[in-house]
Amino acid sequence: MRRRGGGCQARPPPRRGAPIPHSCDSDHTNTSRGRVAGASGVPLDVDHIRPRARGGTDRPANLLLACVPCNQAKAARPVEEFLAHRPEHLAGVLSRLRSPLADSAAMNATKARLLLLLEETGLPVRRWPASLTSANRAAAGLAKSHTLDALCVGPMDPGVGDTVVRVATPVYVFAATGRGSYARTTPDRYGFPRLVRPRRKRHQGFASGDLVRATVPKGRWTGVWTGRISVRSTGRHSVATPLGRFNASHENLRLLQRADGFAYARREEAE
Repeated sequence: MRRRGGGCQARPPPRRGAPIPHSCDSDHTNTSRGRVAGASGVPLDVDHIRPRARGGTDRPANLLLACVPCNQAKAARPVEEFLAHRPEHLAGVLSRLRSPLADSAAMNATKARLLLLLEETGLPVRRWPASLTSANRAAAGLAKSHTLDALCVGPMDPGVGDTVVRVATPVYVFAATGRGSYARTTPDRYGFPRLVRPRRKRHQGFASGDLVRATVPKGRWTGVWTGRISVRSTGRHSVATPLGRFNASHENLRLLQRADGFAYARREEAE
Protein backbone atom coordinates (compact mmCIF):
# COMPACT_ATOMS: atom_id res chain seq x y z
CA MET A 1 0.00 0.00 0.00
CA ARG A 2 1.14 3.54 -0.70
CA ARG A 3 -0.08 6.58 1.21
CA ARG A 4 -0.78 9.70 -0.81
CA GLY A 5 -2.46 12.88 0.42
CA GLY A 6 -3.67 11.34 3.68
CA GLY A 7 -5.29 8.33 2.00
CA CYS A 8 -4.17 4.85 1.02
CA GLN A 9 -3.73 3.81 -2.54
CA ALA A 10 -3.18 0.21 -3.56
CA ARG A 11 -0.26 -0.55 -5.81
CA PRO A 12 -1.64 -1.04 -9.34
CA PRO A 13 -1.34 -4.58 -10.70
CA PRO A 14 1.09 -5.17 -13.58
CA ARG A 15 -0.35 -4.56 -17.01
CA ARG A 16 -1.11 -7.65 -19.05
CA GLY A 17 1.31 -7.77 -21.94
CA ALA A 18 3.87 -5.50 -20.21
CA PRO A 19 7.54 -6.16 -21.01
CA ILE A 20 9.14 -8.96 -19.01
CA PRO A 21 11.69 -7.53 -16.55
CA HIS A 22 15.23 -7.89 -17.86
CA SER A 23 16.30 -9.68 -14.66
CA CYS A 24 13.80 -12.47 -15.38
CA ASP A 25 14.36 -12.60 -19.13
CA SER A 26 18.13 -12.91 -18.84
CA ASP A 27 17.92 -15.89 -16.48
CA HIS A 28 15.90 -18.05 -18.88
CA THR A 29 16.97 -18.47 -22.47
CA ASN A 30 13.53 -19.77 -23.43
CA THR A 31 11.01 -17.18 -22.22
CA SER A 32 8.08 -19.07 -23.76
CA ARG A 33 8.28 -21.74 -21.04
CA GLY A 34 6.98 -21.28 -17.50
CA ARG A 35 9.39 -22.19 -14.73
CA VAL A 36 6.89 -23.12 -12.01
CA ALA A 37 5.21 -26.01 -13.82
CA GLY A 38 7.28 -26.21 -17.00
CA ALA A 39 4.36 -25.39 -19.30
CA SER A 40 5.11 -24.06 -22.79
CA GLY A 41 3.19 -22.21 -25.50
CA VAL A 42 0.99 -20.34 -23.00
CA PRO A 43 0.85 -16.72 -21.74
CA LEU A 44 3.35 -16.03 -18.99
CA ASP A 45 3.33 -13.90 -15.84
CA VAL A 46 6.12 -12.80 -13.52
CA ASP A 47 5.64 -14.76 -10.28
CA HIS A 48 7.21 -14.43 -6.82
CA ILE A 49 8.75 -17.64 -5.48
CA ARG A 50 8.17 -16.35 -1.96
CA PRO A 51 4.81 -14.54 -2.14
CA ARG A 52 4.89 -10.90 -1.16
CA ALA A 53 2.04 -11.62 1.25
CA ARG A 54 4.46 -13.93 3.11
CA GLY A 55 7.42 -11.57 3.18
CA GLY A 56 8.80 -12.12 -0.33
CA THR A 57 10.63 -9.30 -2.07
CA ASP A 58 11.05 -8.05 -5.63
CA ARG A 59 14.75 -9.00 -5.80
CA PRO A 60 15.56 -10.72 -9.10
CA ALA A 61 16.35 -14.06 -7.41
CA ASN A 62 12.76 -14.19 -6.08
CA LEU A 63 11.19 -13.70 -9.54
CA LEU A 64 10.55 -16.25 -12.27
CA LEU A 65 8.22 -16.83 -15.19
CA ALA A 66 5.03 -18.81 -14.65
CA CYS A 67 2.05 -19.58 -16.84
CA VAL A 68 -1.08 -17.63 -15.95
CA PRO A 69 -3.11 -20.65 -14.66
CA CYS A 70 -0.27 -21.77 -12.35
CA ASN A 71 0.30 -18.25 -11.10
CA GLN A 72 -3.37 -17.89 -10.24
CA ALA A 73 -3.58 -21.37 -8.68
CA LYS A 74 -0.51 -20.78 -6.55
CA ALA A 75 -1.80 -17.41 -5.32
CA ALA A 76 -0.17 -16.67 -1.93
CA ARG A 77 0.58 -20.31 -1.11
CA PRO A 78 4.19 -21.26 -0.31
CA VAL A 79 5.96 -22.77 -3.28
CA GLU A 80 6.86 -25.83 -1.14
CA GLU A 81 3.15 -26.54 -0.74
CA PHE A 82 2.26 -25.85 -4.36
CA LEU A 83 5.01 -28.14 -5.76
CA ALA A 84 4.99 -30.74 -2.99
CA HIS A 85 4.03 -33.43 -5.51
CA ARG A 86 7.02 -32.54 -7.76
CA PRO A 87 10.10 -32.60 -5.49
CA GLU A 88 12.68 -32.49 -8.29
CA HIS A 89 11.09 -29.45 -9.88
CA LEU A 90 10.73 -27.82 -6.46
CA ALA A 91 14.46 -28.25 -5.81
CA GLY A 92 15.28 -26.44 -9.06
CA VAL A 93 12.98 -23.53 -8.18
CA LEU A 94 14.36 -23.19 -4.65
CA SER A 95 17.94 -23.20 -5.93
CA ARG A 96 17.26 -19.74 -7.39
CA LEU A 97 16.75 -18.35 -3.90
CA ARG A 98 20.30 -19.27 -3.00
CA SER A 99 21.92 -18.05 -6.21
CA PRO A 100 24.61 -15.40 -5.58
CA LEU A 101 23.95 -11.91 -6.86
CA ALA A 102 27.49 -10.53 -6.57
CA ASP A 103 27.77 -9.88 -10.31
CA SER A 104 24.38 -8.16 -10.46
CA ALA A 105 25.26 -6.03 -7.44
CA ALA A 106 28.55 -4.95 -8.99
CA MET A 107 26.82 -4.04 -12.25
CA ASN A 108 24.07 -2.08 -10.49
CA ALA A 109 26.60 -0.20 -8.35
CA THR A 110 28.70 0.66 -11.40
CA LYS A 111 25.62 1.83 -13.30
CA ALA A 112 24.47 4.02 -10.42
CA ARG A 113 27.93 5.56 -9.98
CA LEU A 114 28.27 6.22 -13.71
CA LEU A 115 24.86 7.90 -13.80
CA LEU A 116 25.82 10.10 -10.84
CA LEU A 117 29.05 11.24 -12.50
CA LEU A 118 27.24 12.01 -15.76
CA GLU A 119 24.61 14.07 -13.96
CA GLU A 120 27.35 16.10 -12.26
CA THR A 121 28.49 17.35 -15.68
CA GLY A 122 25.26 19.36 -16.00
CA LEU A 123 24.34 17.71 -19.30
CA PRO A 124 20.85 16.23 -19.77
CA VAL A 125 20.99 12.52 -18.90
CA ARG A 126 18.17 10.02 -19.31
CA ARG A 127 17.96 6.33 -18.47
CA TRP A 128 16.28 3.77 -20.67
CA PRO A 129 15.68 0.10 -19.74
CA ALA A 130 16.91 -2.65 -22.04
CA SER A 131 13.48 -4.33 -22.05
CA LEU A 132 11.88 -1.30 -23.73
CA THR A 133 14.71 -1.12 -26.27
CA SER A 134 14.00 -4.75 -27.14
CA ALA A 135 10.27 -3.99 -27.43
CA ASN A 136 10.96 -1.05 -29.79
CA ARG A 137 13.24 -3.21 -31.93
CA ALA A 138 10.64 -5.97 -32.14
CA ALA A 139 7.89 -3.48 -33.05
CA ALA A 140 10.07 -2.08 -35.85
CA GLY A 141 10.91 -5.59 -37.11
CA LEU A 142 14.67 -5.09 -36.82
CA ALA A 143 17.36 -7.66 -36.16
CA LYS A 144 19.49 -7.80 -33.02
CA SER A 145 22.71 -5.76 -33.28
CA HIS A 146 24.52 -3.06 -31.33
CA THR A 147 23.81 -0.34 -33.89
CA LEU A 148 20.12 -1.20 -34.22
CA ASP A 149 19.77 -1.32 -30.44
CA ALA A 150 21.17 2.21 -30.25
CA LEU A 151 18.67 3.27 -32.92
CA CYS A 152 15.75 1.91 -30.85
CA VAL A 153 16.61 3.68 -27.57
CA GLY A 154 13.98 6.19 -26.48
CA PRO A 155 10.18 6.54 -26.55
CA MET A 156 8.60 5.15 -29.72
CA ASP A 157 4.85 4.67 -30.08
CA PRO A 158 3.84 2.74 -33.23
CA GLY A 159 0.22 3.65 -32.51
CA VAL A 160 0.82 7.28 -33.50
CA GLY A 161 3.09 6.46 -36.43
CA ASP A 162 6.49 6.33 -34.72
CA THR A 163 8.74 3.96 -36.61
CA VAL A 164 12.25 3.52 -37.97
CA VAL A 165 12.18 4.76 -41.55
CA ARG A 166 15.79 4.12 -42.55
CA VAL A 167 18.70 2.00 -41.36
CA ALA A 168 22.18 3.30 -42.09
CA THR A 169 24.31 0.89 -44.09
CA PRO A 170 27.14 0.12 -44.36
CA VAL A 171 28.31 0.39 -40.76
CA TYR A 172 31.81 1.53 -39.88
CA VAL A 173 33.38 -0.50 -37.09
CA PHE A 174 36.21 0.84 -34.91
CA ALA A 175 38.10 -1.57 -32.64
CA ALA A 176 40.84 -0.75 -30.12
CA THR A 177 43.98 -2.79 -30.87
CA GLY A 178 46.50 -1.20 -28.52
CA ARG A 179 49.88 0.25 -29.34
CA GLY A 180 52.09 -2.79 -29.05
CA SER A 181 53.87 -4.38 -26.13
CA TYR A 182 56.61 -3.22 -23.79
CA ALA A 183 58.00 -6.75 -23.43
CA ARG A 184 61.71 -6.99 -24.20
CA THR A 185 61.69 -10.73 -24.88
CA THR A 186 59.53 -13.19 -26.80
CA PRO A 187 58.71 -16.29 -24.72
CA ASP A 188 58.31 -19.85 -25.90
CA ARG A 189 55.25 -21.97 -25.14
CA TYR A 190 56.61 -22.72 -21.67
CA GLY A 191 57.06 -19.05 -20.78
CA PHE A 192 60.87 -18.94 -21.01
CA PRO A 193 62.58 -16.17 -23.04
CA ARG A 194 63.13 -17.34 -26.60
CA LEU A 195 64.66 -14.23 -28.19
CA VAL A 196 65.38 -10.61 -27.36
CA ARG A 197 63.32 -8.01 -29.17
CA PRO A 198 65.15 -5.09 -30.76
CA ARG A 199 64.85 -1.66 -29.22
CA ARG A 200 64.08 -0.06 -32.55
CA LYS A 201 60.36 -0.01 -33.33
CA ARG A 202 60.66 1.06 -36.98
CA HIS A 203 62.47 -0.79 -39.73
CA GLN A 204 62.72 0.26 -43.37
CA GLY A 205 60.13 2.94 -42.64
CA PHE A 206 57.52 0.55 -41.22
CA ALA A 207 56.36 -0.22 -37.67
CA SER A 208 54.29 -3.11 -36.35
CA GLY A 209 50.58 -2.41 -36.74
CA ASP A 210 50.91 -0.26 -39.88
CA LEU A 211 48.32 -0.86 -42.57
CA VAL A 212 50.05 -1.67 -45.86
CA ARG A 213 49.33 -2.89 -49.36
CA ALA A 214 51.56 -5.77 -50.39
CA THR A 215 52.21 -6.58 -54.07
CA VAL A 216 53.57 -10.13 -54.25
CA PRO A 217 55.07 -10.86 -57.72
CA LYS A 218 55.31 -14.66 -57.43
CA GLY A 219 54.74 -17.65 -55.20
CA ARG A 220 51.73 -18.94 -53.34
CA TRP A 221 50.59 -15.46 -52.30
CA THR A 222 50.86 -13.87 -55.73
CA GLY A 223 48.63 -10.82 -55.99
CA VAL A 224 47.78 -7.61 -54.15
CA TRP A 225 46.93 -7.86 -50.46
CA THR A 226 45.97 -5.39 -47.74
CA GLY A 227 46.70 -6.01 -44.08
CA ARG A 228 48.65 -5.03 -41.01
CA ILE A 229 52.29 -5.96 -40.60
CA SER A 230 54.69 -7.14 -37.91
CA VAL A 231 58.13 -5.74 -38.74
CA ARG A 232 61.43 -7.58 -38.66
CA SER A 233 64.92 -6.15 -38.78
CA THR A 234 65.76 -8.37 -41.79
CA GLY A 235 63.37 -6.37 -44.00
CA ARG A 236 60.99 -9.28 -44.66
CA HIS A 237 57.90 -8.26 -42.74
CA SER A 238 54.92 -10.43 -41.80
CA VAL A 239 51.62 -9.35 -43.34
CA ALA A 240 48.34 -10.47 -41.72
CA THR A 241 45.31 -10.79 -44.01
CA PRO A 242 41.84 -12.32 -43.49
CA LEU A 243 43.05 -15.42 -45.37
CA GLY A 244 46.29 -15.91 -43.47
CA ARG A 245 49.76 -14.51 -42.82
CA PHE A 246 52.75 -14.38 -45.16
CA ASN A 247 56.16 -12.71 -45.36
CA ALA A 248 56.92 -10.00 -47.89
CA SER A 249 59.92 -7.83 -48.63
CA HIS A 250 59.71 -4.19 -47.59
CA GLU A 251 60.33 -3.27 -51.25
CA ASN A 252 56.91 -4.74 -52.14
CA LEU A 253 55.01 -2.88 -49.41
CA ARG A 254 53.25 0.48 -49.63
CA LEU A 255 52.15 2.30 -46.49
CA LEU A 256 48.43 3.06 -46.29
CA GLN A 257 48.04 4.17 -42.68
CA ARG A 258 50.26 4.45 -39.64
CA ALA A 259 49.31 2.39 -36.59
CA ASP A 260 47.26 4.57 -34.22
CA GLY A 261 45.92 1.94 -31.81
CA PHE A 262 42.67 1.30 -33.68
CA ALA A 263 41.44 -1.01 -36.43
CA TYR A 264 38.90 0.24 -38.96
CA ALA A 265 36.44 -1.91 -40.91
CA ARG A 266 33.16 -1.62 -42.76
CA ARG A 267 30.33 -4.12 -42.87
CA GLU A 268 26.72 -4.31 -43.95
CA GLU A 269 24.07 -3.84 -41.28
CA ALA A 270 21.99 -6.86 -40.24
CA GLU A 271 18.67 -7.00 -42.04
